[in-house]
Amino acid sequence: MLNRIFGLETEYGLLIHEDHPDHSPTWFAHKIRDHLFHVQRRGVLDLHHRGHDEPPGNGGFLTNAGRIYLDMGHLEYASPECHSLTDIVASDRAGDRLLQQAIEDLGFSDRVSLIKNNIDHETDATFGSHENYLVSRRFPFSRRGMAPLVAFLVTRQIFTGSGRVGSAGPQDAWIQMDRLIIPRVAMGAGAGASLPFQISQRADYIVNDFFEWVQHNRAIVNTRDEPLADPNQYRRIHLLLGDSNMTEFATALKLGTTGLVLQLIEEGHAPHDLEISEPVEALQEISQDQERQWLVQLHSQKTISALDIQEQFLDSAVQHCKGQDEETDWVLTQWEAVLRDLRGDYQKLVGRVDWASKLWLLECYRDAENLDWHAPMLKSLDLEYHNLNQTKGLYYGLLEEGRVPRLTTDTFIQLAMDQAPKNTRAHGRSELVKHLIGSWSGAGFDQAANSERLFPPYVINWSIFQVRDRAPFPMPDPFKTYVEDVRTHLQSVTA
Repeated sequence: MLNRIFGLETEYGLLIHEDHPDHSPTWFAHKIRDHLFHVQRRGVLDLHHRGHDEPPGNGGFLTNAGRIYLDMGHLEYASPECHSLTDIVASDRAGDRLLQQAIEDLGFSDRVSLIKNNIDHETDATFGSHENYLVSRRFPFSRRGMAPLVAFLVTRQIFTGSGRVGSAGPQDAWIQMDRLIIPRVAMGAGAGASLPFQISQRADYIVNDFFEWVQHNRAIVNTRDEPLADPNQYRRIHLLLGDSNMTEFATALKLGTTGLVLQLIEEGHAPHDLEISEPVEALQEISQDQERQWLVQLHSQKTISALDIQEQFLDSAVQHCKGQDEETDWVLTQWEAVLRDLRGDYQKLVGRVDWASKLWLLECYRDAENLDWHAPMLKSLDLEYHNLNQTKGLYYGLLEEGRVPRLTTDTFIQLAMDQAPKNTRAHGRSELVKHLIGSWSGAGFDQAANSERLFPPYVINWSIFQVRDRAPFPMPDPFKTYVEDVRTHLQSVTA
């Protein structure tokens, strides 16, 4: 798409199928990571401290230029930088496949499942699906400038949500009121009684509209200024509120529509007068609305539906973006179709929208078994929708039945497991990772990891790397591949 770099970060749940397990989820996560890097040789582990919570060996870059690492015990996959929706969907699915194949190779398939969702029904914990969008440094990064973005994000869950059974308890978090930081519970905020079903998994856990840090103060828009690129030219919009999607369609539409709204804001064409009065409350009310009317109140005191807000953004995007490239036109066409179908029977969306697909499956099961919404089995089925094991996951059952449209192919995903996109700097980083893998045997990596920790043989970050005894190699432009420059640099290292 036009002037856009996309990235996704996915944290996975890990479900143990044993009443009295000998090992914790974190133990299995370590085994999966180590198998990927030490046995399958899918990438190179970090040999340096990335932070106080990321010691050497915690994770590393892959041959496809993405990263796999552990975050607070969760396996997490960060996609490489992608310049097209096709690439980001394939790269996202490549992370799923890499981790699931490692489980199968280790013989863990009957013992554990990787769950690509965002909630733990037992502990009320949440884990994220973070979105990254590159924008110009001139992007109006202020409350007023981002008001249209917030209005779009609060309401897009009607087609991006993954759905869940029940609701989360009140969140222990702090919010800013004028110049004071006060506990959110003091404002009377938090989820109410348990709900049968809601359309978003993350909505209950978002407690601020804007905030810099991520844990316990998850915001609609994360304000940390970390561009991972030339800070004079770029800013990275980092979003925490989205659900992990199983359908390729929902992933592409989520990223594509958000990218177009960012373009409208950058170019001064975003619709006006849609500022939502209480964005966090509106986010949760839309998700929890059992009648699916999805009404919100604007600062103007006007009441409007989420569908109406989305249609205003769509109209602006059609007027100002239509025809600029093939992917944009696909997004506009599908955006219009989904909004039209949302005004009718939700079952029209099965296979395209995750919450609708899950709700249909759960309703079919409830009818067949004559169950109410409090039946424990429904939470188990909720999780099974997200199971990455293709022989068990309910999403894959829909796919096998031909109910799910594909945007990629299995062959393309297989390539994305090993290869980086060829039109971003991920290509150059992939070249580096493959060079490093070929430079040492497995034993060589172990020796490098266990000796000279203060001076590791390589250090890799998103926008720069350094190989021992050579100058740092910056890669500040995500749109540039750097591949020939990297090859030349590595040849000089070898010489």
